[in-house]
Amino acid sequence: MEDYEVHTLPNGIRIVHKQIPHTQIAHCGIMLDIGSRDEQPHQQGLAHFWEHMAFKGTKKRKSFHIINRLETVGGELNAYTTKEKVCFHASVLGLHFEKATELLADIAFHSVFPEKQIEKERSVILEEMAMYYDSPEDALQDDFDQVVFRNHPLGGNILGTPETVRSFTREQLQHFIGENLDTERVVFASVSNWPFSKVKKVAEKYFSDVPRLTSERKRQAPDHYEPQRVTVERPITQAQYAVGRPSYALPDPRRLPFFMLVNLLGGPGMNSRLNMNLREKYGLVYSIEASYTPFLDTGFLGIYFGTDQKNLERSVQQIHKELKVLREKPLTATQLHHTREQLMGQLAMSEESNQSFMLMMAKSILDTGKVDSLPEIFAEIRQVDAAQLQDLANEMFDENQLSHLIFLPEPE
Repeated sequence: MEDYEVHTLPNGIRIVHKQIPHTQIAHCGIMLDIGSRDEQPHQQGLAHFWEHMAFKGTKKRKSFHIINRLETVGGELNAYTTKEKVCFHASVLGLHFEKATELLADIAFHSVFPEKQIEKERSVILEEMAMYYDSPEDALQDDFDQVVFRNHPLGGNILGTPETVRSFTREQLQHFIGENLDTERVVFASVSNWPFSKVKKVAEKYFSDVPRLTSERKRQAPDHYEPQRVTVERPITQAQYAVGRPSYALPDPRRLPFFMLVNLLGGPGMNSRLNMNLREKYGLVYSIEASYTPFLDTGFLGIYFGTDQKNLERSVQQIHKELKVLREKPLTATQLHHTREQLMGQLAMSEESNQSFMLMMAKSILDTGKVDSLPEIFAEIRQVDAAQLQDLANEMFDENQLSHLIFLPEPE
């Protein structure tokens, strides 16, 4: 029996819901299969600009009314943009679920993008960009996308560039949405104590009037990768370093085993191999992380850290040492057991967050048409063996195929 229920409206919008009887909070969201990778060069940052402008006025509400609609009943309204998705979501007491659903439908499909608000939000986003530039850790990750996915939309900064953001108009927003919005690529997801019959009735009330929309958009997969090494001097005190490469796409059967391998290397656990070596053993870094992001047609592996410039070379040597160990030494039975158990525990704890589960359901339905249950994922994790992980390490951790981005402090 599935742990969730799905219904498709005549216009193609899908409703996915999980009922949790004991919760008093309802989490719901509209996720659209549109992201920064769908932008043309002159549109860079437009998906994120749309996310901001959706809150600035609809056919029946001004910005003030949108902001206060859920806040006055203790709820929260938020949104985010990724390379492949735009999402508007809310959390409220269960008795206000319909109010949240109506508001989300209003901002997602009936925003009018007032001209005066466009000028204000342009300034806000330029300030947001300046804030990111002042944070070398964030800037490193954004800039490293461009190193790995050079001359491809996946390498573009989600925020855009100062030049593109200053050029955006109301007509450009409307044109971008019209080009990319496809109601068969829209999901409304919810987690609450409401039965599915009531959720479906509310969703039909507020989404059925959305006309069926189709898009001819075709995403282009990155077709060529050449490892790069880029060094930039910046007004910072620590050296910042990124190393990585393209990796496995979302449909690839090696995705979960590779996620398991990256989690062992530099996941959120304090016992990750990189953290135990560079921080705990040698005190070279405050934090170091390895992350793997699968997209629909490619993937992205990144390792990030900051350190005093005098420790940079030694830190890089230690990273390559850990990668070499994973390439050359298969995990012991005990190490493999602990790696499996740690990942399963982390996944189970992440599912304890009903908001995170709601967002995960929406993305899974968009990307794969289904939501894998924890028992299904656990069964797949238990099938991963040491030889498989070693093969993945030899393919993905080949030093000749890794790209590097280094931020160095400017000379005094």
